[in-house]
Amino acid sequence: MDRKENILSKLDELNIPYEIINHPPVYTIEEMEDFNLNKKGHIVKNLFLKNSNGKKHYLVVLKGDKKADLKSIRSQINSTALSFASEERLEKHLGLLKGAVTPLGIINDYDHSVNVVLDEDLKNEKIIGVHPNVNTATVFITFDDLLKFINTFGNEVFYVNI
Repeated sequence: MDRKENILSKLDELNIPYEIINHPPVYTIEEMEDFNLNKKGHIVKNLFLKNSNGKKHYLVVLKGDKKADLKSIRSQINSTALSFASEERLEKHLGLLKGAVTPLGIINDYDHSVNVVLDEDLKNEKIIGVHPNVNTATVFITFDDLLKFINTFGNEVFYVNI
């Protein structure tokens, strides 16, 4: 089963309703906006980070129109300095490739080692758009259903103000 089909199957298994839109590969929020996908829901931005010694990993999910302040996030989650993790770490821990970072990648974190950091403001969004582990489609689900999906896998979740 490919990455996208694996996600859709899990969403179905969890009885999470979704809408999926296929599109050409995208690597930035700006490219997503070119397809007018933000009319369906709020497109999120995702950052895969590591702490200073590389022993802890964080998947930060924030509103697409925001800029992440790593120092602020660091203090809110009581971490050492944060920096972007390598593509190798991304693939090792979440089974994802560059450009396809998504909170749905938690499905591939078999040892539950990646902490999910959610922008507090996402709670106010009715529908959000995330990649289904590939950057050639966007899945639209409710924030509560995204949280249900994440909680299914047992990863620790933090809320931060970004």
